[in-house]
Amino acid sequence: MLKVTLIFLALFALSSTALSEDVSQKDKILRIKNAIPGGDFVLHTNQGEFSLKQLRGKVVLLYFGYTKCPDVCPTSLSTLSQALHELNEDELKSVQAVFISVDPKRDSFQTLDKYVSYFHPNLMGVTGSESEIAVAAKQYGVQYEEVANEGSSFGYAVDHSAVTYLITQTGELRFIFPHETPSYAILEAIRYLLEE
Repeated sequence: MLKVTLIFLALFALSSTALSEDVSQKDKILRIKNAIPGGDFVLHTNQGEFSLKQLRGKVVLLYFGYTKCPDVCPTSLSTLSQALHELNEDELKSVQAVFISVDPKRDSFQTLDKYVSYFHPNLMGVTGSESEIAVAAKQYGVQYEEVANEGSSFGYAVDHSAVTYLITQTGELRFIFPHETPSYAILEAIRYLLEE
């Protein structure tokens, strides 16, 4: 138990970010702010209003990104998906992963649904107005900004924080996993919370 707790504390302390477009530009990497409170927020899915509070009783994995992200988001969601695929059927009933788009101009509900379906059935796509997303992002210390991307048919990219948040069944933000955290560490953390 102590070993597991120390692993998670180390991961929490290592919370870091990556750029969605060019991780090598160290001077432009966006930083997660200290003392992230977490908490509930309201956004939307193709089914209607979505509140994090609706997921009480489940362990929640939360990730902020966008569907046109060329590398960081697919890598993070693939890792998250690997962890989910290791859970048994009963465990999966108590776990929900949520992908929040910070690019509402391009990420419609249909686009989000199609995108998350590539990764795992327990991953849902949500978004909202720019102001609603800003509220949720601020609660979790997420930073993001549009960056002109000349020569791209997309027109712009979105630089964004790249971490996965793990929230307890009671809605408490417990762990923050830096980009490229291995799937087995995320899996252990999920199971740790499920057994609490």
